[in-house]
Amino acid sequence: VGCDRSKNLVDICGEKHFQAFVCDALSVPIRSGSCDACISIAVIHHFSTAERRLATIRELARLLRPGGTALIYVWAMEQEYKNQKSKYLKDKNGSKNKNKEMNTGTAQRPLSGQAPDNSSQDSAWSDQHLNDLTDESCGAKPVTDFRLPVHTNRTSFHSQDLLVPWHLKGGTKKEESVATELVSGGSKESQELSPVFHRYYHVFCEGELEAVCRSLDCVKVQKSYYDQGNWCVILEKL
Repeated sequence: VGCDRSKNLVDICGEKHFQAFVCDALSVPIRSGSCDACISIAVIHHFSTAERRLATIRELARLLRPGGTALIYVWAMEQEYKNQKSKYLKDKNGSKNKNKEMNTGTAQRPLSGQAPDNSSQDSAWSDQHLNDLTDESCGAKPVTDFRLPVHTNRTSFHSQDLLVPWHLKGGTKKEESVATELVSGGSKESQELSPVFHRYYHVFCEGELEAVCRSLDCVKVQKSYYDQGNWCVILEKL
């Protein structure tokens, strides 16, 4: 049985004859202790506070029967680990010159009183304010005005909390390395800029996911490892 916050993705599962339903990872409508195993892939890194990330793992543990196991994958801050680049960094698109430009780190420079240049993601910053971005485990103080950097695709991370741009193009979402793009087809008059959406990520540092899991008394960490740009944990319900 699968679940997702997106109705469109759940509908796709239904079309493929899989059992899936819409729900929130903080409140899964399945009775406690009824699952032999649970898998959470690329979900927890979308929650913007340490409290919510912990609550999501606690909810995952609630679903497990005693002795049941859970596998968790989150995006890693370290996209180059033990001198090996992740698949994410290796799958760069475009010319070598373009890749060099994307790696300059200019995508993360501070906003200096000017509006972001939406024609180039290399200088794009979000105006969205997240007042509750507080990582209590690091002793951080609440912030009242925090501008999230917009990540440049296929480059290393320079911030743990960031936005990743997604293009809505031809009815499908796709990661891109620019903030706007012309949709080809027909005359120049018919060309339009495809809309860009920004999705929040908290990328995990080494040991962070394992530490959050170990803070729960109801589970024990069986294994913690790195896999192609992701930090992964296997839990057992006590």
